[in-house]
Amino acid sequence: MKAYFFGTCLGGVAYSKALISSIKLLQYFGVEVIYKKDQTCCGQPSYNSGYYDETRRVALKNLELFSKPYPIIVPSGSCAGMMMHDYHHLFEETNQEDRVREFSNRVFDLSDFLIENLGVTLKDQGDPVKVTWHSNCHALRIARCTESSKKLLRMLKNVTLIELDKEEECCGFGGTFSIKEPEVSQAMVERKVKDIMSKDVEYIISGDGGCLLNIAGALQKINAPVKPMHLYEFLAQRVGLA
Repeated sequence: MKAYFFGTCLGGVAYSKALISSIKLLQYFGVEVIYKKDQTCCGQPSYNSGYYDETRRVALKNLELFSKPYPIIVPSGSCAGMMMHDYHHLFEETNQEDRVREFSNRVFDLSDFLIENLGVTLKDQGDPVKVTWHSNCHALRIARCTESSKKLLRMLKNVTLIELDKEEECCGFGGTFSIKEPEVSQAMVERKVKDIMSKDVEYIISGDGGCLLNIAGALQKINAPVKPMHLYEFLAQRVGLA
């Protein structure tokens, strides 16, 4: 099977290990990965800020770049949600509507693709460890892929997944929201960190780089021992691919 891999702009800047791990996971399960070097952004920052014309240009570039009828795999529920659903709103009742629908139907969050399309099982090679999980807002409510992500974690026999009390609450990042409303954003991430610290875990895992950056910064401020890690980097380590 051939599949495109959309690395996300934040992944390329801050989470290159997670991107490499994602590709290794796909290859391990028999996928021939196609990585387009001139890919950029899904358009979510401009979309959330109301720059719809600019976002349409970004979206159309992606349609041209990923034009062959292969699945488009995204290691971020946030970006996947944008490309799967929000692109529809941008092109409703335009001459591009059918083309966009065909594109969006080929977009998959990586967790969903591993579970639903490839039917993978994971063999844990790591030591016993306790982790907790943060569901980013787009993955939870738009892409709706968080259950697949947690199912992958639960496959790991030596990993104990401890649920947060307020798992579905936003961490306060929200892309440009954290810049526009820094005080509110700070209060939200402090609430999230308090929940994490109450669980006596070694790792906080998430499938979204933006959330991880925000949570990592808040944990660092209080010298917390909990280590933030991207889901796919964690999975690759546990199965011996990293």
